[in-house]
Amino acid sequence: MNTKKPLVSINNVVKHFDISGGLLDQLSFKGGKIRYEKTTVKAVNDISLFVNRGETLSVVGESGCGKSTLARVIMGLYPPNSGQVLYDGQRIDNLSHNQWLPFRKKMQMIFQDPYASLNPRKTVRQTLEEPLRFHNPRLTSTQVNDKIAEVVEQVGVDPVWITRYPHEFSGGQRQRISIARGLILDPEFIVADEPVSALDVSIQAQILNLLMELAEKRNLTYLFITHDLSVVNHISTRVAVLYLGTLCELACAHDLFCEPRHPYTRALISAIPKVGEKKAKHIRLKGEVPTPVFLPRGCVFHGRCVYANDRCTREVPELMELSNGGFVACHAVEENRSME
Repeated sequence: MNTKKPLVSINNVVKHFDISGGLLDQLSFKGGKIRYEKTTVKAVNDISLFVNRGETLSVVGESGCGKSTLARVIMGLYPPNSGQVLYDGQRIDNLSHNQWLPFRKKMQMIFQDPYASLNPRKTVRQTLEEPLRFHNPRLTSTQVNDKIAEVVEQVGVDPVWITRYPHEFSGGQRQRISIARGLILDPEFIVADEPVSALDVSIQAQILNLLMELAEKRNLTYLFITHDLSVVNHISTRVAVLYLGTLCELACAHDLFCEPRHPYTRALISAIPKVGEKKAKHIRLKGEVPTPVFLPRGCVFHGRCVYANDRCTREVPELMELSNGGFVACHAVEENRSME
């Protein structure tokens, strides 16, 4: 159990998307009758998480597992179908636009593609100045200039560049500008949605080190979305593993990498290349990833799991707490079945 008061917590959050299309697209002829059927993508399914103040919680999983959708629900960009999102103990998922404004200053997001998330018609200065003046209309021009200069220096952007446009920068420089935009309002909580996946490896290391330095200087709390486990090991306090919109395992980074418990987590970690390893010990999963439109009955992972039994095909495993403080949702772990 978490003894601290979380900065951000989500309770039993569900987010589904209706992709049925128009009325004619929803009609089908089955069994001699015309039926009305909706097609729903089940992106996030009954997930509960908490993020403690000052930590970095990484959310990992394959593409399409619901990582980015979960991040957008937390940030209020998508309303959940059910469940609650709380910030510092206050529920925020049901707030109106005006009620959300104070939380916009406290919660910021860094997107995966800095070129797509930056307005191509605005200079760096205009990009940073706009949210600052909107949320702090009483600031003088001198105060605005000083704040921009301070943040630009912290992220390693040359002050001479602030009159330039996004297309004039490299990918790594654009990402630094995106980070500066996220910091300009002095937030407490930042969601970083795969912020280094579009960058070269050498630039990735620079951006990760920058994020860690900023966390220490500014006492930031991160929700870090990624599919790169080497990045996770470098930056995380705790790690949440998602599969088909379901939370499989949650543990501190050290415990997760040293002793993963869920079969899916074990397979992911076994795929990380290791220097000096003569023979790869990859755990090869069987089958294909099911579609989130038609989720498997029982455990969503049972069709690819070599340890699945009949119970796994019938019952959804509950998230249970382990002796090391982590959590796992797996019948094989609950029944102490051997995974060697």
